[in-house]
Amino acid sequence: MMNFLSFQIHGGGIGGGIAANLESLLIFIEGLSGKTPPEMFSAIMPGIAGLDNIHPLFVHYPIAFFTAFFVFDFFGVVAKKEKWRYVASSLLYLGTIAAAFTVVAGLFAADSVEHGEDVHEIMERHEHIGIAVLSLSLFLSAWRLKQWGLRLKRGNTIFLLLAAFLCVLLSLGADLGGLMVYQHGVSVNQAAISAAAPATDSEDAAVAAPEQANHDFNNADSAGGHEHSDHSHGGHSHGGHSHSH
Repeated sequence: MMNFLSFQIHGGGIGGGIAANLESLLIFIEGLSGKTPPEMFSAIMPGIAGLDNIHPLFVHYPIAFFTAFFVFDFFGVVAKKEKWRYVASSLLYLGTIAAAFTVVAGLFAADSVEHGEDVHEIMERHEHIGIAVLSLSLFLSAWRLKQWGLRLKRGNTIFLLLAAFLCVLLSLGADLGGLMVYQHGVSVNQAAISAAAPATDSEDAAVAAPEQANHDFNNADSAGGHEHSDHSHGGHSHGGHSHSH
């Protein structure tokens, strides 16, 4: 064990060990000293700094809160654990608040990103589902507040069915959001991709050139300089000899 720890501390193992990671962190912190606040933020949070809109910052919170809400509420009803249902209520309220921010940010994002006609219909469906999720979560939150306030035990089945439907809507909306980003490249930095494309093409050409040269050499060697009269290449003339291929 001591040998393993010593090996890690002095730079061995995956990632260079603890010492190398600590050195990298200190260098990064030192590099922040001469930067302005916006530059520091860009260095610390490069992903957020590169966003066209803040909608992606909120989308995961409703998914997490509403999913956990349904799980806690469902098993709270099955196991007759009222405390679990209280936890589920808190998750429902948090998810509703997060959904409100997500929908508002999404409405602004729809006007800030470029998209074609093929994406517009998907975006409209995504928007309608998001509003439906927010509306249903507000309804369930109001129902739960009234239920716990009056200590009512009725309506669990209908409530759970609506909660399950909320999760289904949430999944459909998330699927459309992923489709727009990963299939159609909405909000993706196309300029960076285009800038990287020529380098990739050059590398492919550099790899393909030796292979093509080797292929041509092998063909010439196998031919042995003999005339191929059984193929037609349009009567090309090479070195004064007419090859009627």
